Parts: sequence; C-alpha cells; structure tokens
Amino acid sequence: MRFPYLLNFGSLNFKEGENLRIISGIAKGRRLKAVPGTSTRPTADKVKEAVFSMIGPYFDGGMALDLFAGTGALGIEALSRGMDRAIFVDVDKKCTEIIRHNLQIAGLEKQAEVYRNDAARAVKALGKKDLRFDLVFIDPPYRLPIVEDLLLLLERTGITCRDTTIVVEQDANRTLPESIGLLQRVRRSVYGDTSITIYKGS
Repeated sequence: MRFPYLLNFGSLNFKEGENLRIISGIAKGRRLKAVPGTSTRPTADKVKEAVFSMIGPYFDGGMALDLFAGTGALGIEALSRGMDRAIFVDVDKKCTEIIRHNLQIAGLEKQAEVYRNDAARAVKALGKKDLRFDLVFIDPPYRLPIVEDLLLLLERTGITCRDTTIVVEQDANRTLPESIGLLQRVRRSVYGDTSITIYKGS
C-alpha cells in the first residue's frame, strides 16, 4: 500500500448537512444515507477527500477498521478505493443499521463486518481474534476526550503494526501529542472546526 503525504491542503470550510457520497473508486458517486438527528456528525466530503489524498489515495488491498463509524462513510470510501475488507464499529443501533444500508448501496457488503459495540470493547475483542489492521479511522464525538487512551489500547492489543496508518478526526481546538506509546504523529491538518491527525507506528 502507498501512503504519500502531501505538503499542504489549506483550510477547507464545509456546510453542515452536506450530502454524503462516495468520492472515488469502484463505488464512486453512490449517495450514502445519513443518520437522522444531530447526534452523529458525518465527515464532510471536502474533509474526506483531503484525508484520502493524504493516506492514499488508493490502496492495494489491506484491512481497515472504522471506529465510531456513524454512517460508515470513511470505511466505505476505503473499500471503494481498494481495501480488501473493513470492520465497522458503532455503539448506536441506528448507526449500525445505516452502515449496513450504505454498504448495500455501495455494493460492498460482502467485504465488511458491522458490530454494535463500544469502541474500546471492540478493540479488545478484535485483539483476541489476532487481527491486524492496515488502516484505522477514529472519529469519536468531539466532547469525548478518549483518543489518547484508545490509541494506547490499539497498540497494547496488537491489532496495529509498524505500517498501520491511524487517522484521527476531532475538534480543531484539541492537539494530540507528537508521540503516544510507539505511535508517531506524522501529520496534523485543520479544516474549519475539524482537525485530522495521522499516526504511524515506529
């Protein structure tokens, strides 16, 4: 897999409620269903496009993990761009229903597993299955300051390795450390009120 890092994207502003779609790959242009209500904050298309420009933009296989998956848009985009398989985790029943629906829309349901679970519990369970992930998305509710603990848990359970790329989306006002355990921050970019931080194993 290739993970070239571009130098600068500048600031990307977006409107709340922007339509969800698959931007590129085999399912390009498919419209995804959003989760009703305001409890879920989907990644805006402009931010999503910037993320995949940083970490891809395309993949030669591999396994992805989408935590706090919401609509599943990030993991589905990764599948569309060449990941072999993806596991989606969200604690909300409505979200897991929407993820399954969106996977069907994209024609990618056979490449995915969807679990309703707390993120930390899911990571521990996946560790017991001796799984390894090439790409991990972490996009928790902005009010939850749990990213550092979750990154340490990913490392401790052994589901990440030196070549794993971890993408964290959070409030732009929060800055994560340059290193967490053996993970090293390789990129941080801000798009409006959203920050994207990328870690790699060392």
